[in-house]
Amino acid sequence: MTPRDRLAVGLLLLSTFVVILNETTMGVALPHLMADLRIDATTGQWVTTAFMLTMAVVIPVTGFVMQRISTRATFLTAMGLFSVGTLVCAVAPTFPLLLTGRVVQAGGTAIMLPLLMTTVMTVTPERGRGRVMGNISVVISVAPALGPTISGLVLSVWPWRTLFVLMLPIALTALVVGALRLPNLTEPRAARVDVASVVVSAVGFGGLVYGLSRLGESAEGAGALQAWGPLVVGLAALSFFVARQLRLQTTDSALLDLRTFGSRTFTLAVALMTVSMMALFGTIILLPIYTQTVLGLSPVQTGLLLLPGGLLMGLAAPWVGRAYDRLGPRVLVVPGTVLVSASAWGFATLSASSASWVVLAGHVVLSLGLALIFTPLFTSALGSLPPHLYSHGSAVVGTVQQVAGAAGTALFITVMAAQVASVTDDGGSRVEAAAGGVHAAFLVGAVITLLAVPVAAMLRAPSTQGAPVAPH
Repeated sequence: MTPRDRLAVGLLLLSTFVVILNETTMGVALPHLMADLRIDATTGQWVTTAFMLTMAVVIPVTGFVMQRISTRATFLTAMGLFSVGTLVCAVAPTFPLLLTGRVVQAGGTAIMLPLLMTTVMTVTPERGRGRVMGNISVVISVAPALGPTISGLVLSVWPWRTLFVLMLPIALTALVVGALRLPNLTEPRAARVDVASVVVSAVGFGGLVYGLSRLGESAEGAGALQAWGPLVVGLAALSFFVARQLRLQTTDSALLDLRTFGSRTFTLAVALMTVSMMALFGTIILLPIYTQTVLGLSPVQTGLLLLPGGLLMGLAAPWVGRAYDRLGPRVLVVPGTVLVSASAWGFATLSASSASWVVLAGHVVLSLGLALIFTPLFTSALGSLPPHLYSHGSAVVGTVQQVAGAAGTALFITVMAAQVASVTDDGGSRVEAAAGGVHAAFLVGAVITLLAVPVAAMLRAPSTQGAPVAPH
């Protein structure tokens, strides 16, 4: 890469790390929000739910947007939205204003990840992509894992608004540097946007993520219609969306070009990515429940317990990237899926009497497994596409991250809630019920992760020679 390209990738990496880190900081802050803004837990959860919803609605559109707007303009739009949203959140006196700020933040965040991936694939030579993609996997996997830890440490000393106050100078600095120094690395081209696809995409992906996010509450006794209604509407809209994109892509006017799935490597990588993201986000939500409810640890202690795994993932990612450049994906992804499955089976043994070191060991094994998986999957998936599909492939990967994260959270919470209700009905204590629920959730997750191992064995190094469509 040229110095100009390295500057662009470095700025995008730092900016994307900050905006994705922000995504998972608010879960730990929920009790503080409830007390300060006088809201209940159901209302407070919207700071996370609304963020995920906005991401799910905006990301599918980014593939179209990045082909029609310059690199600098796309970056300034993303960081401008994130900075404005962060400022609103930092000064918000009421919950509705805080929620508005989170939605604006999410709009910027949704653009950054596809922009980063597309830029890296455009400027990085094929032989060095693994190393650079290793840095991207730090952003995608380590940032959300570190969010709760950093949030817990900050909240042990300062009020919740500090989370946004600390991010704002970093975001504004990135915005100024981008305005002054970020080069335009792509050539925009004019095209008409298909408004119907935008609307149907928003209903489809938004309904799916919203329904999944409410599934856990449905299992705990809330109205089932709140979860299954949006899910059914979302799936119906997605069916129409897919049919419309298949028709529009024949004239190269699709909002999200699904010819990416014409690559076998891309399809396998996305399938494995889905399972991995479900495992990551399901674990992020479940382990703090276990450590605080069953083991009696504080949020700060929980954050410190999970910190070694997050740091290991970050430290291992660059090494995995270099190994990918030499060895290809399969020798890394197969052991990675085995480790992820082993950690899930280990978590399934947790009980009311388990020691905290068991959680630490299991999380370290999970983190190492995910570190072996993410970089090869991102690189293989996008590397198997022709250049004109990079932006659409990046949008698919970003969308999968959000939907799989919501699905993993919904699955783990739903299974846990059902088991907690069963143990409670049988006269079990609160601690026994929570331990039983965590055990059941991880048992289901372990079975799912086991299915990823044979799929990983089928993954091959990407080859764009057999890409689905010839470049323009």
